[in-house]
Amino acid sequence: MQLPVMPPVSPMLAKPVKGIGALDSAGAMSFEPKWDGFRSIVFRDGDEVEIGSRNERPMTRYFPELVAAFQENLPPRCVVDGEIVLISGDRLDFEALQLRLHPAASRVNLLAGQTPASFVAFDLLALGDQDCTRLPFEQRRGLLEQALSGAQPPIHLTPATTDRVLAEEWFHQFEGAGLDGLIAKPLAGAYESDKRTMFKIKHERTADCVVAGYRLHTSGPDRIGSLLLGLYNDDGQLASVGVIGAFPMAKRIALFEELQPLVTTFDDHPWNWAKLVPEGGRTPRGSEYSRWNAGKDLSFTPLRPERVVEVRYDHMEGPRFRHTAQFVRWRPDREPESCTYAQLDEPVKFELADVLGLPGA
Repeated sequence: MQLPVMPPVSPMLAKPVKGIGALDSAGAMSFEPKWDGFRSIVFRDGDEVEIGSRNERPMTRYFPELVAAFQENLPPRCVVDGEIVLISGDRLDFEALQLRLHPAASRVNLLAGQTPASFVAFDLLALGDQDCTRLPFEQRRGLLEQALSGAQPPIHLTPATTDRVLAEEWFHQFEGAGLDGLIAKPLAGAYESDKRTMFKIKHERTADCVVAGYRLHTSGPDRIGSLLLGLYNDDGQLASVGVIGAFPMAKRIALFEELQPLVTTFDDHPWNWAKLVPEGGRTPRGSEYSRWNAGKDLSFTPLRPERVVEVRYDHMEGPRFRHTAQFVRWRPDREPESCTYAQLDEPVKFELADVLGLPGA
């Protein structure tokens, strides 16, 4: 493989801002959906294709169906930045996408047929012998539109607009299709690898949750790493919905002491590993492991579900918070049983096909 931009490449990143209005003095911008998948940079040189991840690890082996699609739909020699997503019905399905990262080749090939992925392109780093990274985004976007003018699913071009009023509409509508907010790109900006020169605008909401356990921090056995959160479902069962993980070190130590009186056994806990877990059910207990952090023990210390905390979150992925929640305040005025799914906002329903079918997509 010989390209003007060679792997590995760290993608350009985005820093959070609170709303489109925060960019009023930032100059001309292009707005596009923030896709919820695996950020990927695709390198193609003839029949050779390599898919790089955000952490520069190759992902080519996990998505053989996309390799074939890139060979059919991308220019013969190019480097394209985008997102691998998995479409389930009329929404994105990040949980199903995570299952695609399997070590067994036979399983990879089976899943490629059962749950095929798609790729949404949103930037161009190289075309032919041209390094495009120093070009302003406005030019890169124009070249990308030309390069993908004949592309067919599962390869898509993300919609984009410079109209801030339309971008505001997208921000509220697209969440219903499983999207994660908006990305704003300076039209005059170059592609700056591993730098936060773009902007991300995400939804921000709060919820009152039950604290049902904790995990220890890696720095010591007397400090909290994360608090495990629960909400009661319609059946009166406490469901695991996510974690809070960002605390100053002094707070981690203080929380450990504060929560010791609530430590209990699993026999008296709603997330008792010994109970039968329904197929497809979730439990945060036991020697579970993260696909993203091989070997990371996710077992936890159970607490009596008596304390309520208000958290900030962006959006849900099924029955759980899609990202780590943020601590807001303790809620001693709330009864744990009052912390139900009913308090959560329902996003406007919006068809994912309509997002991908917008002009410029």
